This record gives sequence, C-alpha cells and structure tokens, in this order.
Amino acid sequence: MTNEQGRPRDARIDAAALDAAAALLLEVGYADLTLAAVAARAGTSRPAVYRRWPTKAHLVHEAVFRGDDLDAPAPSGDLATDVTELVRRTARMLTSPLARLAVPGLVGEAAGDPDLNRRVLERFEGTGWRGLQETVAAAVARGELDEHVDVLHLLELAIGACLAATLIRGPEGLDDGWVEATTHLIVEGVRRR
Repeated sequence: MTNEQGRPRDARIDAAALDAAAALLLEVGYADLTLAAVAARAGTSRPAVYRRWPTKAHLVHEAVFRGDDLDAPAPSGDLATDVTELVRRTARMLTSPLARLAVPGLVGEAAGDPDLNRRVLERFEGTGWRGLQETVAAAVARGELDEHVDVLHLLELAIGACLAATLIRGPEGLDDGWVEATTHLIVEGVRRR
C-alpha cells in the first residue's frame, strides 16, 4: 500500500489502528470514539491515522466490516436458496456486536457526507457480494426472476429488511424463522410472473 506521494505505508499501523478502533467502539461506543484515542491505543500519531482515514466514520466502517466474507456463494440453481443465503449473511453481518454499535452512526454520517457514501457504495459494489450478479443472471435465464430486477434492488431489499428488523425486533429476532419468512416475501416480490 502506498500513499499519494508513493511512499510505502506501514501495514502494521493500518492493522493496529483498525484493531484499536474496533476495541474502542466496543468500549465507548460510536459517539465517544475519537481518532485521537484510536491513535493512542494503536501506538501511532493522529496524523498517521488521518492520512489513512479522513474521518472517524471512514475508519469505523473499515474496522467493522474488514473481515466479512461478502463474496456470494456459487449460484445453487434455485432462487429461494440463493436469496435465503443472501438474507442470512446480511443479517449476520449487520447484527454483529460491532455493526450494531457502528451502523446507526455510519448511516447518519453517510447521509451527510457524499465522500463517505461513495466509498461505502464502492466497497460493497466492488468487493462486497461478488458473484451476486451471476446469481441474478442465472435466475433470470431460468425464468425464475423478473428480468427488471437488478442486483442493487435485491441488495436493498435484503439490507433494508435486516436493518429495519434489527431496530424493531432486536438482533436476536433475526433468527432462522425470520430469515425464512423474509426470504419468502422477497422471492415472491421479485419472482417472474
């Protein structure tokens, strides 16, 4: 990894800052987390942290979602099975202890920060849920999925349902029964008539 001047960055600082941000998020919550505290916990300077992440939200987003495997599994050949897996994995990702602490603040900040919003979208479009396009194309080709449904709409349905359910039911409410019922509603809404 290099910065704009081409000087190599120390990957140990990146990892230490991400670990520190995750630990502090669990200890103090999103609102009270500061980049100064992250730098101190990581054993580095505030400028070193700011060179990597321009805001707290940028850092927290990467710290919370850095380890998630968001690659879509190979298409199963069945739309309901593939959507079930999408909903299950999205629910698991958004109900982790770190995500529960970070997502409300991240959503609020992304709404008012076009750069953060763009980075979040690029991350999830570029590296998140890789392979979902093939799953959708295969379902359209089999005649299971309406050809007007695109990947982004399917993701919005899954993510939106998981976020709303986490607020309404609490994270424990997104159990297998909820995943199954939500999958049914999504599949019936996008299925080709």
